[in-house]
Amino acid sequence: MNYNQAIERLEQLVSQIEKGNVDVDTLSEKLKEAKSLITFCSDILKTVEKDVSKILSEE
Repeated sequence: MNYNQAIERLEQLVSQIEKGNVDVDTLSEKLKEAKSLITFCSDILKTVEKDVSKILSEE
């Protein structure tokens, strides 16, 4: 999974939850998946930020 795919899936989950399209039995699973996706995306952004800073500092 890449960043864009993770964001797309996260948007789907948020939409389902906001619309009430998630039953109580699966809500916990959806929230855990959303939390995992947020962490995944955050880690990617931190890595990119470090890489960009490193590249710019080399100039």
